[in-house]
Amino acid sequence: MSTEVWQRGAVDGYAPLLMPVAHSFLQVKEELVVLAADLDDALLWIDSAGAASIGFHIRHIGGSTDRLLTYARGEQLTPAQLAAARAESTERPSRTALFSEAQDALDRALHQVRTTSVDALLETRKVGRAGLPSTTLGLLFHAAEHATRHAGQALTTAKLLTQRR
Repeated sequence: MSTEVWQRGAVDGYAPLLMPVAHSFLQVKEELVVLAADLDDALLWIDSAGAASIGFHIRHIGGSTDRLLTYARGEQLTPAQLAAARAESTERPSRTALFSEAQDALDRALHQVRTTSVDALLETRKVGRAGLPSTTLGLLFHAAEHATRHAGQALTTAKLLTQRR
């Protein structure tokens, strides 16, 4: 892989305070493209040594990003989002649908980051039914690092499964 996104400098259209969030989402997008190109379909849904499958991680990137950014907008999850969260660990969409859904969620996330006012970053946000405390910035940052973590897990799992073959 070439130079990581954060090492390439500022990305036009993003506030400097939100640049790390944009960099993280863009990095995940690139890593998913590489994974999609290199991944053997037979490995996509294998649960290995108690670890989640590559497919689960990819699906969770899209779903969790969508949910966390809903809270960042000050909204609560819809019934459709709740149903999608429950389906993440049971449904197995096609490879094409899986990667497309994740990329679409990341594109929506990048749009939200681009259009988020810096003045709103410290606004209080409530998370989940319990109303756990956060801020717009806290949720944007967590969504980005969460997506990054799951992309890394998917890439590592793919490498391990490929080596075992």
